[in-house]
Amino acid sequence: MTKTIFLIGYMGCGKTTLGQAVALRTGIPFIDLDEYIETREGMSISEIFASRGEAAFRQMEREALEELASAPGQERAIVACGGGTPCFGDNMELMRRLGTTVHLTATHARLLERLAAARAHRPLIAGLNDEELGRFIAEKYAERLPCYSQAAAEFDANRLDDAEQVEETSRKFIKQFEL
Repeated sequence: MTKTIFLIGYMGCGKTTLGQAVALRTGIPFIDLDEYIETREGMSISEIFASRGEAAFRQMEREALEELASAPGQERAIVACGGGTPCFGDNMELMRRLGTTVHLTATHARLLERLAAARAHRPLIAGLNDEELGRFIAEKYAERLPCYSQAAAEFDANRLDDAEQVEETSRKFIKQFEL
């Protein structure tokens, strides 16, 4: 297996949920890219965007990808990337070179359900009503799909909404990617 598995996909598709579950079952280290950046910078992603701007955040994201993929002594890892990570600069090319990219997919209805429930914790969508959120998801996903489609593999992440589904889906992921 390659050193690093990069989980990519739209926000709410289950990158963190599935990544943590697979890590728990395999012992492979799990890293949430946004949390890694927040720890490294000592501020939240929202604060980084507000104080330094998106361009600075995207540069931090790029640096973090390189750091995580080349950490000394780390044989392999599962990295949950931000929804926009593969769509900026040559991040997708870098991830494909350093490991295996897996596009997690979920239906529009599932994304809407998950993001509506978590909207207060996501600055990009916090002020949107359900109708606006549905349009936002459709538009942004369509914009990002060409990047996501460059992943080495695709994996259905629709079934992650309770412990039983997470168990079943993580087992399928482990089997599919021979972890």
